[in-house]
Amino acid sequence: MTVTAHASDAHHAEEVSPARRLYLNRLGLWLFIISETFLFGGILVARFYLWGATRPHLDQALGMGVTIILLISSFFANRAEVAIKYDDRKTFLRSILITIGLGILFLVGVVGMEWRTAPVTPMMEGEFNVYGAVLFFMTGMHAFHVLTGVILLAIIARLGARGHFDSQNFWGVEGAVIYWHFVDVVWVFFYPALYLMGTAVGPAH
Repeated sequence: MTVTAHASDAHHAEEVSPARRLYLNRLGLWLFIISETFLFGGILVARFYLWGATRPHLDQALGMGVTIILLISSFFANRAEVAIKYDDRKTFLRSILITIGLGILFLVGVVGMEWRTAPVTPMMEGEFNVYGAVLFFMTGMHAFHVLTGVILLAIIARLGARGHFDSQNFWGVEGAVIYWHFVDVVWVFFYPALYLMGTAVGPAH
């Protein structure tokens, strides 16, 4: 009975075609992204509820700089995906590594510089500060997703260097790049909400 059951399971496993498996992989990724959209959407709603039509004084040059860095990284991520679909491994690896480097640079700008120089923190003079709390939570949550994206891209780069991906097998690259684009799109909404929208109040940067 056990042997028969194992044989039946193996038969069902063999019935899943590569095209069907790719469809399920894409479906799973997009369902995950939809769930993440609700998460970031809720955070964005909280920002407007707690800050209203105001915002803290933040470094405009830094905000614009990290935004440009992240947008450029999406260009190279897309270039890497296109390259591997045409078996251009050299361009693929170079583009992935540039994307990783730009992602790390973004993290340095937000976590290393913005957090260190921001005029507000979650606790100021022993009291809870709503501006600092929202700023650090929004940027921290996004930075966490950028970090996971960098780790994922590093894994993809390592596998790609070993010849794991090609024009017939590129789902790993496609999935990682879609996730990276999603993280970039989230920042496109976070950036104006943090740096541009509303009247700047409180201590200057």
